[in-house]
Amino acid sequence: MTIKTLILYSSVDGQTLKIINRIIELIEGDVTLVNIDDQPIIDFSLYHKVLIGASVRYGNFRKNLLNFVNQHKTQLDSLPNAFFVVCLTARKPEKAIPANNAYMAKFDQLSQWQPRLKGVFAGALLYSRYNWWQTLLIQLIMKMTGGSTDSSRDIELTDWSKVEIFSQDFSAL
Repeated sequence: MTIKTLILYSSVDGQTLKIINRIIELIEGDVTLVNIDDQPIIDFSLYHKVLIGASVRYGNFRKNLLNFVNQHKTQLDSLPNAFFVVCLTARKPEKAIPANNAYMAKFDQLSQWQPRLKGVFAGALLYSRYNWWQTLLIQLIMKMTGGSTDSSRDIELTDWSKVEIFSQDFSAL
């Protein structure tokens, strides 16, 4: 039997989708990839497991993410499931653990759905894609938190070995 996996995502600048594409390379079976921000209608009975990945921007998840998981809590709970957060705070090792990550705690507080497997990955500083206001705001946040304020280059902070371990754990569900 071929395992059918539903992967949903909510991404602003594309790093969450980049991480998901790496996970897709690492797991077996058929994958259906859906953007939560498109407000999809899904028949969960067609799938054997589900994974959701979401980015944090300026300290918040996208509204569609929380609406979706709260609306579909029962369907999500009926399948082996996992969730991961992509945020810049996870560049620090102690904040890259779900139990220590403020955004995972925020998700747990705002979401009625509690995933079986959780992950936290650092995102990317994509200064080349930001307008001057976004650059200024992100530089301020980075200065306050000890991150890079060098807007002359993009910096990918994702720990790809952690993504591989998470993929293995998800496959084992």
